[in-house]
Amino acid sequence: MLSIKRIHHAAVICSDYERSKRFYVDVLGLGIVNETYRAERKSYKLDLRVGEQDQIELFSFPDAPERLSYPEARGLRHLAFEVDDIEAAVAALTAQGIEVEEIRTDETSGKRFTFFADPDGLPLELYEY
Repeated sequence: MLSIKRIHHAAVICSDYERSKRFYVDVLGLGIVNETYRAERKSYKLDLRVGEQDQIELFSFPDAPERLSYPEARGLRHLAFEVDDIEAAVAALTAQGIEVEEIRTDETSGKRFTFFADPDGLPLELYEY
């Protein structure tokens, strides 16, 4: 039987590497683990730490095609970040000029959540745990 322990990372391809790097590092506060420029691909790969052990890999590729987000299409729907205090997290984002949807309550879990977007429109969620 397969024994999966956890999700190791999520990969995101961006259209503007410097803009997305600033967003994920300066706005969201993720730590840089490693940054690599791959000349043969004309591509950056930025490994970002989320919490204690999780990671996001931020990639740039020249002329990467756009991905549909709305209306919802098949595939990865969104990336969710767990927070302790959703009001404080929303306030921090809005102070950076990030538009955040209204805080809602999950009907199943009773937990509060909201959505915002990265610079390429990738849906991101804050989930209060």
